[in-house]
Amino acid sequence: MKKVVVIGGGVTGLSTAYYLQKKARERGEEVHITLVEADERLGGKIRTVQDGEFTMETGADSIVTRKTNAADLIEELGLQDQVVYNATGISYIYADGKLKQIPKDAVFGIPTSIESLATTELVSAEGKVEALKDLYTPNDRFTKDDSVGAFLEAFLGKEFVEKQIAPVLSGVYSGKLSELTIASTLPYLIDYKNEYGSIIQGMSENKAKFQSGGGKKFLSFRQGVSQLIDGLEAKLSDAVIIKGVPSETIVPQNQGGYEVILMDGRKLEADVVVLSTLSASAQKLLHLASLDEEFNQFKNSSVISVYMGYDVPDSELPADGTGFITSNSEDVKCNACTWTSRKWEHTSSNGKLLVRLFYKSTNSYYDELVKMTEEELLQVGMKDIQTSLGISSRPLTYDVTKWHDVMPNYHITHHQIVKALEAKMENLMPNVLLAGCSYYGVGIPDCIANGEETAAKIMEIVADAR
Repeated sequence: MKKVVVIGGGVTGLSTAYYLQKKARERGEEVHITLVEADERLGGKIRTVQDGEFTMETGADSIVTRKTNAADLIEELGLQDQVVYNATGISYIYADGKLKQIPKDAVFGIPTSIESLATTELVSAEGKVEALKDLYTPNDRFTKDDSVGAFLEAFLGKEFVEKQIAPVLSGVYSGKLSELTIASTLPYLIDYKNEYGSIIQGMSENKAKFQSGGGKKFLSFRQGVSQLIDGLEAKLSDAVIIKGVPSETIVPQNQGGYEVILMDGRKLEADVVVLSTLSASAQKLLHLASLDEEFNQFKNSSVISVYMGYDVPDSELPADGTGFITSNSEDVKCNACTWTSRKWEHTSSNGKLLVRLFYKSTNSYYDELVKMTEEELLQVGMKDIQTSLGISSRPLTYDVTKWHDVMPNYHITHHQIVKALEAKMENLMPNVLLAGCSYYGVGIPDCIANGEETAAKIMEIVADAR
């Protein structure tokens, strides 16, 4: 019987264990699976907090629906009747002391028509004229490995990118556009430019792809995203799950295989080890100087999440709005604010206002904010809400979570670094597999897909060993 140890009980590690159990059963293989999680709970950056009438997601708050592999898993876990979808509405950018609407048909702030470009309130007349060069300037130098920021500025102009696109896109991908590749963000943009001669025209011709499913672009669950984690854990009947015990190191054995040593002294034998942890934790567990060159090049960003639930009717917010992003504002410190109770009806059982503020490491105030206490951060959040929405009362409840240096940031050379690291690992630590968002994709569907791919690799190893 082959022994597999999965280190890390986030959604990738759980998905790896789930799909490995499933594939082993289908093929009649005996595989002993042990999943080890340092925290007392599973889920990693997925954590739902229930506080009275409010439901708060302190980490990931939803699953994008256009990546359909998550739907398949949800069905297998029997959670279809628990699925809820986001409400759609107007998104704003807070700039110049007020909320300005992002054009409804824009995608990540990118115009999908000349009308969308012409009517935006966020860009000056001069900036709009400059963006028209996209219609007649060919792409003769950019590839998918180039900076998405440089690409967009070359064809839509600096002002349009800075004022309308960057606040949205940087918020989604947690980094500066100059440091993110086209491949790791929106690879289809360069295809549209090359095929249609224009990013705008390409977006227009493919608008239906972004509007498929109506407004149901994201999904969650009636009791929060942690239901997915609970569903995965419940299905792992063949696996041993160890919680609340960090892993210390991985030691190669003379006879082959590995010994995974836990902080409590336990030693687990393994033919295959999956490192479904952040890159810094994997680096520490492997403790190989020859891998440091690659590991040291991975970058992470940070975010502080502040939830506040008010004794205020949700209806007091601007009609049809779901939140705002901040652009170069001096009077509001947050990077973004989601009107959670408007976007997700299940998060406020009595229709009261629930908002979530984000303060990112790209924020000029971040170094100051990260040192603050929860109460101090609450005061910052309250002031931002008073300035932007005019609500001055103290919230009924709140939650402050600091995700410091744990949000993977895919810079220009990220994919090359992963490939180089994989090659070294195969040579130095065969059958120790990297998995998770530090390397292969940050969204929940990406993590699920990576888990399934990792399970398939393990089954190949098992088959080859027969």
